[in-house]
Amino acid sequence: MLIAATARPSYLAVSPPGSSRRSLYAVNAINDPAATVTTFMLDPGTGNLQQTGQVPSGGAGPAYVSVDSTGHAAFVANYMGASIASYRVQPDGTLSQPVERLDFKDHQKFGALGPNSARQENSHPHCVTISPDDRFLLVCDLGTDHISVFYIHPETGQLSDPHLFTNERPGSGPRHVVFHPNGRWVYCINEIDSSIDRCLWTATRFSNAPQGLLVNSTFSIKTIAPDFPAEKNTAAEIAISPDGNFLYASNRGEDSLVVFSIAKNGDLTLLQRIACGGKTPRHFTLDPTAQWLLCGNQDSANVRVFRRDAATGKLSGPAQTVALDSPLFTLFA
Repeated sequence: MLIAATARPSYLAVSPPGSSRRSLYAVNAINDPAATVTTFMLDPGTGNLQQTGQVPSGGAGPAYVSVDSTGHAAFVANYMGASIASYRVQPDGTLSQPVERLDFKDHQKFGALGPNSARQENSHPHCVTISPDDRFLLVCDLGTDHISVFYIHPETGQLSDPHLFTNERPGSGPRHVVFHPNGRWVYCINEIDSSIDRCLWTATRFSNAPQGLLVNSTFSIKTIAPDFPAEKNTAAEIAISPDGNFLYASNRGEDSLVVFSIAKNGDLTLLQRIACGGKTPRHFTLDPTAQWLLCGNQDSANVRVFRRDAATGKLSGPAQTVALDSPLFTLFA
């Protein structure tokens, strides 16, 4: 059932629990410098959405939006526009005009381009992930193989000068990062070379400096099978189970979901590779009980629902298939 319409909503975020007004934010991923972020008021009783605002995303092709756990600040990554933008969340849940816009085409500040001329012809910020304590912002740049770490000024939402973390494999193409529940590890899924890296996160409450917070742990693992042609796959989404024992990733091309166990030192071991039940699994999510995984298959117009075994981490099914035109994102609100 269609409950709201907006231009190409490729990524969504929802205001945190306890917000005075529950809001949903959607980036409108059109390849136009005038692209926008749309705010909807969410009715918690019915799930209905009512558009309440729309502001510039700060660049073309916005690909990611995030809101901090206080519900006071939001950030957007503009993949085609090579920029990020920060916002204040207003009392009514709408976003302010951009508080700050940073242009990642400044390669002296944000790093040189990677070696893949077809995919890394420009800076491509792909995610803006907020640290669990809301103090730092991590930006994956697929075009430069860097993750930029910024300190977030709490009063303004503005960002400090970045510290650059460089992937040791040029051409990897970092896409998304997730924090482990223990707060000590950051996992990065790399789109171009279909891999996952584990990094150490060393932040303490005594320092707001972004330098040296993200440390390469030298662990990396492929998401695709050894016999699958790497050039025919792009890795997409990554998620960790609430208990911190399992990590999930999706492959577009191989069209698979992969399950890894997480060891006590943070290393990953492949447990399962299962067909996604469609084509191009761009995004997936675990439901609030972590008993189910919903996978949106962009190019086969369906969402597949897999059962998840909490003890083993493995997936079975799909238990249900929902027809949906070009699903780009799945979210429980």
